[in-house]
Amino acid sequence: MTAGKEILLFLGALGAFNGLVLSGYFLVTSRKKHVSTILFIGLLLMLSLRITKSIFASLDRSLPKIYLQIGLTACFFIGPFLYYFLRSALNPANPFPKSSRRNLIILTAFILITGVVYSYPAYPKLWNKYFVQFIYAEWFVYMVASGFVLKGLFKNLFTRDYKMKPTEIWLLAIFGCTALIFTFFQLALWIASFSLYLNGAVAFSFSVYLILFMLLHKKKSSDFFIPGQPKSPARKVNDEDADRLIARLEKSMTEKGLYRNPDLKLHEVSKELNISGHQLSQLLNDNLGKNFTTYVNEFRINEACSMIASSNRLTLESIGYEVGFNSKSTFFAAFKKLTGKTPAAYQQKTQSDPAV
Repeated sequence: MTAGKEILLFLGALGAFNGLVLSGYFLVTSRKKHVSTILFIGLLLMLSLRITKSIFASLDRSLPKIYLQIGLTACFFIGPFLYYFLRSALNPANPFPKSSRRNLIILTAFILITGVVYSYPAYPKLWNKYFVQFIYAEWFVYMVASGFVLKGLFKNLFTRDYKMKPTEIWLLAIFGCTALIFTFFQLALWIASFSLYLNGAVAFSFSVYLILFMLLHKKKSSDFFIPGQPKSPARKVNDEDADRLIARLEKSMTEKGLYRNPDLKLHEVSKELNISGHQLSQLLNDNLGKNFTTYVNEFRINEACSMIASSNRLTLESIGYEVGFNSKSTFFAAFKKLTGKTPAAYQQKTQSDPAV
């Protein structure tokens, strides 16, 4: 092996190792487990495994074929993870619909069952002649689909006087790096070039360090994987999405009892829906005609009314704390505002008229 190839091999190995470490780091430290976070970690992990396989195969030509199968299996998932990551990032209101989950499950079942029935060690010719071609064709199809997902960003890229947002640059960079890696590996497969094969690994190393640079450059890494969330949404959520989000919101509030948390914040509830706090605030104002505080207090007061009507053992102040208010005065003020009565008046009314 020449000195140049040894350098390429070293750079590729360094990138593969750092990619595995970086994917684990993001999984452990990312505070916002948005769907796009998980999908990006999956993409990075699959690329890392694919490059690791390439490095090991370059160092040891007699590497057990099961390791080659693991690398090619990881390669099979690169395209899907890229595609679904981009879709989830650009559509945070519905980041991972049932159809996408179903497709990913089908792909997983297909490659795992195929790998068990026709394992690489038992059918090496089948993998080398057909399966490899199929895997790269599948990767290419998802690359093209990912390009269509980003067509709006590509249009902005060539629009005069349009200033690209950092998040748009981030998505285009991820797509571009993955496309570059694919190109090197595909060319290496076509012309059997060992140098091109190693260049694919080096391209991945470049991608890893680009990610690290962007991560360090960002002041807040908590929103690193949610680039589709605008800071101030410009458009109203369409009626279909609004109805679905409101239904999910009400389900979370009732089933999880979120409103009972006296320190409940807007951004905490928005995380339940995988949307930004701005989008949740706009959703409540545009579709329900109320702000976040009023919306939460309605759940609290409704439960307080039920507790007042059904129990004489708790004091009114205790009921207020039980349903999520952090002070007696706040509870009494909210109760009067939403029911037109003070808690004491409501209690007296329910005792004299059980039908209330």
